[in-house]
Amino acid sequence: MIRLKNVLAVTLGAALMVGSLAGCGNNSSKSADGGFDATQDISVVSREEGSGTRGAFVELTGVEEKDADGNKVDNTTTNAITCNSTEVVLTTVAGDDYAIGYISLGALNDTVKALKIGGVEASEENINNGSYTLSRPFNIVTKDGISDVAQDFINYIMSEDGQKIISANKYIEVANSGAFTSTNPKGKIVVAGSSSVTPVMEKLIEAYKAINTNADIELQESDSTTGITSTSDGTCDIGMASRELKDTETALGLKATVIAMDGIAVIVNNNNPAEDYTVDQVKDIFTGSAAKWEDVK
Repeated sequence: MIRLKNVLAVTLGAALMVGSLAGCGNNSSKSADGGFDATQDISVVSREEGSGTRGAFVELTGVEEKDADGNKVDNTTTNAITCNSTEVVLTTVAGDDYAIGYISLGALNDTVKALKIGGVEASEENINNGSYTLSRPFNIVTKDGISDVAQDFINYIMSEDGQKIISANKYIEVANSGAFTSTNPKGKIVVAGSSSVTPVMEKLIEAYKAINTNADIELQESDSTTGITSTSDGTCDIGMASRELKDTETALGLKATVIAMDGIAVIVNNNNPAEDYTVDQVKDIFTGSAAKWEDVK
């Protein structure tokens, strides 16, 4: 009897564990033959409002449209799962067979699959030649009165040395200013903003501090709008933005400098058989016009 109770307890415990895992939001339903079930709802994964990646994505795909009064309206479906960083988008899509999201191309890894857009692969080469349409700039944002150490760091980013780090991290170089020589100024720099720009900025900071050991640089990850606002109010010295500045922002005396170009990869789970969508199909998914995978036409 004791042995039977033990078996029942183990069986019940295993059942409870399976039930708890199924309740974590991981949609892994399969068709009757064990394959991808196209009748399942699409799990749309989006970035938060204020994200430069979201701003660029909705503009480039037509998810953002102008209303009758000429105001821009983001038509991302209200059913979308909202994530506050690139890393969370990646893990969410990787853990859900029926999810689709978008990330910086430089952050792409093998935990997910990037779709071709209009038959064109998301790659550095195709962004350079203009055939991959979902691309945007990585900007740093500054205003007048920048410190000597902050200017020295910017000079490094835009130099041949800094741009080599850009390309080594799978982003696209912009024209560089040649070899870098530091004046070794002393002081603190606060860099804040876009979570898409943050990974490559970490590498740039690490390399610059090896050259100028007098520099103390603090990096704060958030989103593009926060980085721009923080630069405007003096909370940070250099903002990071993965979108262009708005007219209302440049009117505040802010200046954007492109440090790299990046593509936006539309990603799905590795178990999803989809390989290639048009921009219109992506738009239909993210506006909710196509609610199930079988609706993507």
